[in-house]
Amino acid sequence: MNKKLLVLFMAVLMAVFTAACGSNNAAPATPATKAPEAAQTSEEITIKHKLGEAKLKKNPKTIVSFDYGILDSLDKLGIEVAGVAQSSNIPPYLEKFKDAKYTNVGGLKEPDFEKINAMKPDVIFISGRQQPAYEELNKIAPTIFLDVDNEKYMESFKENMKTLGTIFGKEAQVDEELAKIDESIKQVNEKATASGKNALIVLVNEGKLSAYGPGSRFGIIHNELGIAPVDKDIKVEGHGQSVSSEYIMEKDPDYLFVVDRGVVNKNQDASTSAQQTIENDLIKNTKAFKNGNIIYLDANYWYLSGGGLVSTGSMADEVLKEVMW
Repeated sequence: MNKKLLVLFMAVLMAVFTAACGSNNAAPATPATKAPEAAQTSEEITIKHKLGEAKLKKNPKTIVSFDYGILDSLDKLGIEVAGVAQSSNIPPYLEKFKDAKYTNVGGLKEPDFEKINAMKPDVIFISGRQQPAYEELNKIAPTIFLDVDNEKYMESFKENMKTLGTIFGKEAQVDEELAKIDESIKQVNEKATASGKNALIVLVNEGKLSAYGPGSRFGIIHNELGIAPVDKDIKVEGHGQSVSSEYIMEKDPDYLFVVDRGVVNKNQDASTSAQQTIENDLIKNTKAFKNGNIIYLDANYWYLSGGGLVSTGSMADEVLKEVMW
């Protein structure tokens, strides 16, 4: 009897041992299936840009964005940002980034290096306003310069967006958003070509007027949207070419596009609003005024945050909607 119990006991013991071995043999399968994902998140990529190149891991987690156009693109793509330039005027459509949960990394032209360094960011995105601070920022974390080239706006804009797609694995979503913008631009082009109308773009700043032509800051209206300039000889300068009401009356554009800097300048006197400056006795003699074709553009998109998926799409849609072809 004891022998039978011993045999039975040994049989049960062997069964338990065999099951345990089987379980141990199966265990490596779980990490093996996760290996490709782990490799992907730790993949290092090199991004070349105008100021140099940045080496960083794909899908960086702690992100600082000084450029509002890049910020609106990251937000559109569902990518969380940690640090924002809250000391400058954040556009209303990005108002959520004023929240205290986002680190204030300074102003657009005055980065707070101490705060940025304390964050230990994985990547920093900058554009033209922060170019002088590039070297210092790049010492803190890989810093990528994503500015828009006004002479080839859409080409450089698309390159920037595709760069974001590569960094965050959002290539398909970027392509989808770019296709929507392309469609809006195509519609404007077709209508502009058919109309044969021309236009003048002016910035109003505290009662002063500056004109912008093809290849300029707001040149997307001519170069990309296809609306002919009333004056092809406007000098391409960062702050535009200084002009007068007499100049606008003399050129007599079919459309007058107006960017009001006062909208984004909290200190500007209300008495120098764009409408009060523009709609004077001289400019009232133009075709643009007489036909109701003075278009006051949304300065938050055009002045503060151009070059973003949201802002660029909104700029094209605004012209498509507001212009009476």
